Amino acid sequence: MASTLFTQNIIACVWDFDKTLIPAYMQVPLFRRYGIDEPTFWTETNALASHYKKRGYNISPEISYLNHLLTYVIAGKMSGLNNQILRECGREIEFYPGLPKFFESSRAWVKAKPEYAKHEIQLEHYVVSTGLAEMIRGSALAPYIDAVWACEFIENPLQPGFLKQNELGLEAAAEIAQIGVMIDNTTKTRAIFEINKGTNRNPAIDVNAKVTPEDRRIPIQNMIYIADGPSDVPSFSVVKKGGGKTYAVYNPAVRAEFEQNDRLRQNGRIDHYGPADYSENSPTTHWLHLQIEKMCDRVVADREAAVAARVAKPPRHLSTPPVPEGGKAPKQTSFLE
Repeated sequence: MASTLFTQNIIACVWDFDKTLIPAYMQVPLFRRYGIDEPTFWTETNALASHYKKRGYNISPEISYLNHLLTYVIAGKMSGLNNQILRECGREIEFYPGLPKFFESSRAWVKAKPEYAKHEIQLEHYVVSTGLAEMIRGSALAPYIDAVWACEFIENPLQPGFLKQNELGLEAAAEIAQIGVMIDNTTKTRAIFEINKGTNRNPAIDVNAKVTPEDRRIPIQNMIYIADGPSDVPSFSVVKKGGGKTYAVYNPAVRAEFEQNDRLRQNGRIDHYGPADYSENSPTTHWLHLQIEKMCDRVVADREAAVAARVAKPPRHLSTPPVPEGGKAPKQTSFLE
């Protein structure tokens, strides 16, 4: 019997990380640990492309900071940096007000509504970031995230001939040496489609495979994308075009960020914007709860309409009409006629 791949009763909040969930860049604790001057690092990173161009090299700006981190490791300024240290530094990440509680409470809020529980509606939270995955996984928010898409490093790369090597490799001090995953502002949209198609839950589904809308795990109209600015325009566009909701946040202490979000709304890039404050009674929390509620209500309405349309009414006993005085009893109608 034919069946759909997924029940499509899941709502997803898809989050950027830096300047969205935290007021600074996540690398701050990492630089502090190694005594690296943060402004100097980012100034150097931003100048890499132009300097390499003078040498005849082309370098993608999105990969520059990952390469520069590796250069710091090679140069000894971040000697011994590995994924365990990144996770440890992640513990020091400081979040905006209301986090990580909002991630936990919003999920519980959906489960607590009887009409949503009846249809087993769930809320999931995903982080899609150009930052470092291991730092996010080490942060206080990690237990409340369903999956992370972010940049990753490889320690101790496999050497030439490793496929023919039968003996156990020698133990070596772990240190990041290669880029394993690179997420930029464009490839973030790939993550959205992986969430959409359910690739992250079922590896048999390739993100580039053709999957009919009714077979996708989380329709884009069931998504809310939350980020902080223009670099997320590609993701804003994908979600908005697919019928989902888009929301930009700003640091209340920085007027320029407010103005930036206002321009995004005027240009039709986002549905709404508000302060990066996720405490219980903040306008951002109220807006997100409202959109989640509307999405859940639509799922309930769609599922109940589907039942009404596809399930036939059961047969019922027919009552026998009274026999007229001096008359003849009417013929009983059989269910088989």
